[in-house]
This record gives sequence, C-alpha cells and structure tokens, in this order.
Amino acid sequence: MSGLKLFRTDTMNSGMTEVVPRLAEIEADVQGLVEAHMETLLGVRFLASEYSTGPVHGGRIDSLGLDENGSPVIVEYKRSTDAGVIHQGLFYLTWLLDHRAEFEHLVRDRFGAMTAAQVLWSGPRLICIAGDFTRYDAHAVREHRRSIDLVRYRLFGSDLLGLETVASVSGGIQGTRRARRRTAAGAADDVQGSSMAELAGAVDEVLLGLGDGVNRVERKQYRAYQRLRNFACLCPPQRSKLLIYLKVDPKGVDLVPGFTRDVSGLGHHGTGDLEVQLRTPRDVERAQDLFRASYAAA
Repeated sequence: MSGLKLFRTDTMNSGMTEVVPRLAEIEADVQGLVEAHMETLLGVRFLASEYSTGPVHGGRIDSLGLDENGSPVIVEYKRSTDAGVIHQGLFYLTWLLDHRAEFEHLVRDRFGAMTAAQVLWSGPRLICIAGDFTRYDAHAVREHRRSIDLVRYRLFGSDLLGLETVASVSGGIQGTRRARRRTAAGAADDVQGSSMAELAGAVDEVLLGLGDGVNRVERKQYRAYQRLRNFACLCPPQRSKLLIYLKVDPKGVDLVPGFTRDVSGLGHHGTGDLEVQLRTPRDVERAQDLFRASYAAA
C-alpha cells in the first residue's frame, strides 16, 4: 500500500483526481472503525473493547475477538509507527493464555455455550494494526512462536479504508511445506487410500504455495487456509472426492455440476459460499484460478 495510488474518476470533466492517503487523527478513530466492522475487515467476531486485565497485570487490551476458526484474537492499534506495539500485544497474549476461563466466559455471554466450548487454544492470534511498520518489526514477528499479523492501514478521502498485510506468521504450524504435505496426505490416507492421499497433498501444496503468509489451521471438521482471514477450507476426504470451500462469490462463477456448487445459505463445515469438488489431479488444475481468486479476496 505504501506504493499504491488511488484516483477518483470525474465523469463530468473526463478527468482524474488523486485521493491522497492519510493517517487517522487519533488512534481511537482507527480502533472505532475496525471494531464497528471487525468481521467484515478481519474475519473476526468482536467481543470486547478496552478490556481490563485486572489490577495486578495493569493493562487494557484494545480489542478482543474470535476468528472464523474459533481462535482467540487480540487486536492492538497504533496511529502511526510504534516499535512497542508487538511487545505490548505479546504481553497481553501471555495474559490471555493464563486466563482462558475468563475469555471463555466472555465468549459464552456473547455467543453461547457451544461456541465457548469450541475455542481453539492451539492458535491464539495477535493482529497489530498501525500506520506503518519497520523492517525490524517484520523480522521480529518471525522470531516469535506466536500467530502474529502486521496490518498497515490508510484512510483515503472521507469514506475509504485500505488494509495491507505487511507480515503474517503462524505459531500453530511447524515444519517445512513438505512436512505439511505429508501430514495432509497421511490424514487422507487413513481414510481413503493412496489416490485421495495424493490429491490431498496436491491441494495442500497448491494452497500453501499461493503466496507469503499463508497459514493453515487444523480443526476437527476441516483445515482452514488463512491469509489474515480464511480463503479456503478443506474437509476430510469422502469416498471418492475432496470438498473445499472458497471465499468466492458463486454468482460470479460459471457453475459446473459435479465440480462447483453455490452453498450460500446452506450449512457446511468451514467458511465460504463456493463449494469445489475434487476427484482427480485434473480437477485441482481446473480449480487453481478459483484458488487464486479466493486468496486475492482475502
């Protein structure tokens, strides 16, 4: 976004006017805007603002939330560049892990007992939103074994907000991409045999290879591939196919029976309104444009 220029067309005079990016007047403006639209912007359900960590710890968490996969999320904001935002967020993340029951009680009050019972503690996340970050910040997050996203914001004019992921690291995923592929293939092999195992491995490789900052989150019912928010959810293999759900608008896709299906409004595991059915390596090739579109949308 640092090199992005935005222009507004003037249809009356056939001209173009640059919309100059700017920072918020105060940090609270960014916080209020994100909290009011957190699910749309970050894929995170809002839980609490300025949450007190008690007199002993002596802090206030800017925002608490729950992401699409049930992972606890802390969001910290800075108006511009601030070297302390990562350390401050990690300080609160440590507190959160020591106060799981308190967080689950908050989730229960807001979203019900079933959601509270399914909180995914294997991958709590920290999202830092600021006017900018340094190269040292991007390096620092890779040195921590935590799930951290650095997000740069800019305001354009009076009604436009831009968000750019500067760095994204998952603390819940260890090992190389090849090891991840073996894990995905092994899980499929237990269920269906070598053909489905190879297909699951191919899908895993493609999704993880779409770009930097792709994280994978393991749930019992699905595997989520995440770039700040989910862009693909792969379900356990069925007898002769894999089902994957994408964040692609089905209305913009030429649906093919037996390959793609509109599941908006239908219940299913994972997130996304477009279901893609994969049976052969050729199907994985056919689906790659849809994978890329979903990744770009995230």
